[in-house]
Amino acid sequence: MSEPSLIEVSIADQALRLIEGDTVTQFSISTALNGVGEQEGSGCTPRGWHRICAVIGQGQPEGSVFVGRRVTGEIYSTELAQAYPHRDWILSRILWLQGLEVGKNRFGSVDSQRRFIYIHGTPDTEPMGEAKSHGCIRMRNADVITLAERVSASTRVWIQEASFQRIRCINVP
Repeated sequence: MSEPSLIEVSIADQALRLIEGDTVTQFSISTALNGVGEQEGSGCTPRGWHRICAVIGQGQPEGSVFVGRRVTGEIYSTELAQAYPHRDWILSRILWLQGLEVGKNRFGSVDSQRRFIYIHGTPDTEPMGEAKSHGCIRMRNADVITLAERVSASTRVWIQEASFQRIRCINVP
């Protein structure tokens, strides 16, 4: 039996790695403009161990719009963006994260799942490699679709501040 997949996120590198056995695929991402932190309402990206608790949007077209984790039937376009200029666009797929460390990113006012922290698609006009999100981990639509096809609702996710150059891949506990 093969090892389960693992996702690692480096805030410093603004990169996400999908590790599948001996294969590593790296994607450019965008984490929180407000930096790292676990507190509810902070707009920060939480650190530590998580797992994907739900993969949402399988089979939906690229650019599908989600509100409250439900597909709206809309497909993102420039016209739609102009009609709703203040929307935080959640597109294509949602990988909903659940914290695994009690008191750090699970339960109480630091609960990643209750904070609705996702890995999700964003408009392709949004920059990757720069911290610009409201706390979630944003990806290009094609990349998040690829990722969603290769993980499941139990895949472990490690989010670290350090560069992949400083702290190499981690083994799942």
